[in-house]
Amino acid sequence: MQDLFLENVSHKQKLPLAVRMRPESLQDFSGQKHLLGPDKFLRRSIEADRLSSLILYGPPGVGKTSLGFVISKTTNAHFVILNAAFSNVSEIKKEISQARARLKAGGKKTVLFIDEFHRLTRSQQDVLIPDTETGTIVLVGATTNNPFFFISPALTSRSAICELKPLYAEDIKEILLRALADKEKGLGMLAIEVAPEVLDFIALESSGDARTALTALEIAAMTTKPREGRVKITLDTIRNCLAQKNIVYDRKGDYHYDTISAFIKSVRGSDVDSALYWLAKMLTAGEDPRFICRRLVILSAEDIGLADTAALVLANAAYQAVEYIGMPEARIVLSEITIYLAKAPKSNAAYKAIESAMEDVQSGLTEEVPQHLQDSHYKSAEKLGRGKGYKYPHNYSQGVYQEYRKSKKKYYQP
Repeated sequence: MQDLFLENVSHKQKLPLAVRMRPESLQDFSGQKHLLGPDKFLRRSIEADRLSSLILYGPPGVGKTSLGFVISKTTNAHFVILNAAFSNVSEIKKEISQARARLKAGGKKTVLFIDEFHRLTRSQQDVLIPDTETGTIVLVGATTNNPFFFISPALTSRSAICELKPLYAEDIKEILLRALADKEKGLGMLAIEVAPEVLDFIALESSGDARTALTALEIAAMTTKPREGRVKITLDTIRNCLAQKNIVYDRKGDYHYDTISAFIKSVRGSDVDSALYWLAKMLTAGEDPRFICRRLVILSAEDIGLADTAALVLANAAYQAVEYIGMPEARIVLSEITIYLAKAPKSNAAYKAIESAMEDVQSGLTEEVPQHLQDSHYKSAEKLGRGKGYKYPHNYSQGVYQEYRKSKKKYYQP
């Protein structure tokens, strides 16, 4: 049955299911209610065809390119699609030149959609700035990376930044049901039987990625032999069709910084199990264990400090051990030090003390070194009065008091 189906489908039907099922209107778009819900600014802008330049960013499979496709179907402007991975400066300049001519000839604006926007070099981005500023083009960029890390400030300041979130399980289930029912673009021409719990499993295991969910469903549908004219997709079938979960983690972007932040805050908050989860996620994603160790050394001084003086020593020892043995065994060392630091008593007194002292110095509270504390090791120092009157503490069995600073302000509060 599948062979016959594949032989007679149009070219469009031979495209991946995730491509075929891209929505053509906002009514068909699932998820991103914070941007596209009733009366939200992005929905209002698209529906009124009053779009300004914007950057869409978020993880794979959440609808960035699909949203660009919806815009292309709803706008009266001329719509141009480029992919940053395959475009160069001359191609971008050509499109801008044509946009200027189009505007001059009939007043028609151009919406320039650039996928994988973070792949544009700074020189390529700079070409876009003047015409984005004047409104010759309405720029729509799609990227998986935080635009504030990879995109020119001149462009981010001229664009609305819209962060798309991973889809909820119910959003993905809605997309799957639409694909199963659609006879023109989806799998509706096949008699597919899928239990609700199977759809729930796909929706949950896809980690908010609609593309992953649709791909798994398509593979299951097209590789399962029909019985009595029906294709029955079971839980075991879908387990075999789901690719190994991709850990959403970019070692130079948001996920890198967000995950290490969650890890450190979990240790600081003495939540051992959460700290271990974030540690496992970083290690599974290939994070450099030495980077994790460096952050733990800082934490041991900043957040534990003198409440447990062994913490800094052990964190430093863990760093040396990790460097010495490497992965995968280094994970055991990292687990041990993470648990120790999470369970240790906490004090940021040492951190607050140096912060307070530095704040005073930086704000202009400068004191001269008292004469008796000045360096006197060189010849002729005493002629200048350097070190005169200094009391060497070891010469006083009962201790000795002398002034080390004029100000009496306290910085260290145990």
